[in-house]
Amino acid sequence: MTRRTTIALALAMAGLLCFGNAVYLYAKAALGPLLLDRAWSRTMRGERDAKPWRWADTTPLARLEFARGRRSYIVLSGASGRTMAWGPGHIDGTALPGEIGNCVISAHRDTHFSVLRDARVGDEIVVATRDGKRIRYRVCLVRVTNDRDRSLLAPSGERLLTLITCWPFDAIRPGGHGRYAVIARV
Repeated sequence: MTRRTTIALALAMAGLLCFGNAVYLYAKAALGPLLLDRAWSRTMRGERDAKPWRWADTTPLARLEFARGRRSYIVLSGASGRTMAWGPGHIDGTALPGEIGNCVISAHRDTHFSVLRDARVGDEIVVATRDGKRIRYRVCLVRVTNDRDRSLLAPSGERLLTLITCWPFDAIRPGGHGRYAVIARV
């Protein structure tokens, strides 16, 4: 085999690998929401711990509906990076969606919680729970803080919904220390 042929084959293989990876990512992005919707439907029919796929380490807890952005997202148990790749994640140790207390949910600013950019005081956010209840919250506060601010996780004696994402929305680098919080109450 000549050197040219070897280089051509190596480039062709690299191209196939890149193309294959792109197809995999596209298929995953298209299939994920469908599997989450199916798991949510099974949850609404009473199935406990309905996983979206067999090896998932998360389950649907609620559905968030944003009237202003006309968007809705399934809230998943846990807020790990792996979970938040698929949807908003409920922060362990805070009240469950719809319960009395401070329910804290986090998601990425450039995907599921990009809708928070347009949140305004008075906006309605509906939380549909696993038992079929629909709780209507009204945004009462929008604020920018930092990642060390633990007051956003503080317990509450009322139904409170705290939505957190990274700040600023247009940042080039992922993560950072800024946090954007939208707080709503019944």
